[in-house]
Amino acid sequence: PSTFPVWISYLWTSKAAYFSQQPQDQVVIAGQSVTLPCVIVGYRGMVQWTKDGLALGGERDLPGWTRYSLMGDPLSGEHSLLIDSAELPDDAVYECQATQAGLRSHRAKLTVLVPPTDPVVDGGPVVRLKAHTPHNLTCRASGAKPAAEITWYRDGEVMETAIYAKRETAVSMLPIVPEDSDSGRTYTCRVLNQAAPAGRQTSITINVQHPPAVTLSVQPQTVTEGAKVLFICAASANPEITGYRWSKGGVPIAEANGDSLEVTVDYSYFTDPVSCEVSNSVGSTNVSTLVDVQFGPKLLSEPKPMIVDMGMDAAFTCAWTGNPPLTLAWTKQGSNVVLSNSNTLQLKAVTQEDAGIYTCKAIVPRIGVAERDVTLTVNGPPIITADATQQAIKHSKGKLECRVGSSPPPDKIVWSFGDMTLSSGSSGRYSVHTVTSSVGVVSTLVLSETQAQDFQMRYNCTAWNRFGTDTALVTLKEQEALPMLIIVGGAVGGGCVLLICVITLVSLCCRHTGKGELNG
Repeated sequence: PSTFPVWISYLWTSKAAYFSQQPQDQVVIAGQSVTLPCVIVGYRGMVQWTKDGLALGGERDLPGWTRYSLMGDPLSGEHSLLIDSAELPDDAVYECQATQAGLRSHRAKLTVLVPPTDPVVDGGPVVRLKAHTPHNLTCRASGAKPAAEITWYRDGEVMETAIYAKRETAVSMLPIVPEDSDSGRTYTCRVLNQAAPAGRQTSITINVQHPPAVTLSVQPQTVTEGAKVLFICAASANPEITGYRWSKGGVPIAEANGDSLEVTVDYSYFTDPVSCEVSNSVGSTNVSTLVDVQFGPKLLSEPKPMIVDMGMDAAFTCAWTGNPPLTLAWTKQGSNVVLSNSNTLQLKAVTQEDAGIYTCKAIVPRIGVAERDVTLTVNGPPIITADATQQAIKHSKGKLECRVGSSPPPDKIVWSFGDMTLSSGSSGRYSVHTVTSSVGVVSTLVLSETQAQDFQMRYNCTAWNRFGTDTALVTLKEQEALPMLIIVGGAVGGGCVLLICVITLVSLCCRHTGKGELNG
């Protein structure tokens, strides 16, 4: 019962309240003020506005929205929305709501038009153009809504050939091919839209000029390394020339600044062009030329040594330059056979016999010759080199050698003879020494004192690596000892023959005397 009058009042208000004025779609130019009307008859509750569905608040001054406020007498149901100095963000959909009565007005679209700024022509107010070179005069109008329409005029005459692009910034390009007679002509870009029906415009003047026309020559054209040449840079321009700049291979020549350059050339002038760049206020023109320098072979790419496994392919590359054009020849050390005449030497399925030093030779006719060596190492089983018969003196120190000259080096070298096997160290009268030298790995079996049976055996030298094994059989041959007199005679020469004879006689006498004593 206590809430009955309130409920009756709300029911009556909601049924009786209605809009006598509602907001309608409007169009306003940025900077102008606009009022969206809202009058609700028979309603005393809270009224709020929404912008694109966002509630602006129920207070009359709308805190947080400095340019927004509610206008009119609320007791008379006036709740119009005033937007002061409309801006582009105000472009939205608005709605007036009587929240307690559940009333919502028409949705009203406020369109804010923005006039274009003054158009801008790229390069203005005086656009300098190269004669006979196509160019697009470009006019831009930004900040307009809707996008501005752009029209071009030449000396007051409409140009129909413009290309128009309608985006956030309106752009219009007018293709022209300027001639000398066009210099001084005026081109006008005019923009307009609904917010600026009178339009705005910008004019520019074109100034048709020529960059320098340049001819670069060299005297003489063909020279040998170390000779002098003269570069002459002839140029004409409008407006006048403002400077010369010389460079070689893209690197400026600081001391050169006139229309000629004298230098002593080397082979690099054959590949690195000399450039003369001539400038005026319009632009610059760069012209380059090479010199026909004759020179001997110059190495561009060094061949790299290779290590490959047996059966694989190998390839060496060396690059030379020379002038006149050179010829190439690949050979293997120890042979005159030409294996290739190109920059690359291809070796298919190499064997250990292919290992060695290869030479890349470059020949420039009448000028010079140069060459580079490169090594091919072929990994394979050990290769043992040993004399089948080696000599030693009985009852003296003796030795047997075998040489292993393959890649990779042997993992192990073993000597086998009789019932003995020895790879390193000593055993009785025998010892093994292994050293690495320029010819490979040398293994030496040393006999501290040879005996008769040593000359009856066969010695087996076996080497292993990850690719396989190799074996060499060696026999030891007894070497006759030279008589002492011959050795001494050879050492001291013929002048001591008498002394040798005396020593010999004394020796014989001593032997005879001694024998007599032993027999006695």
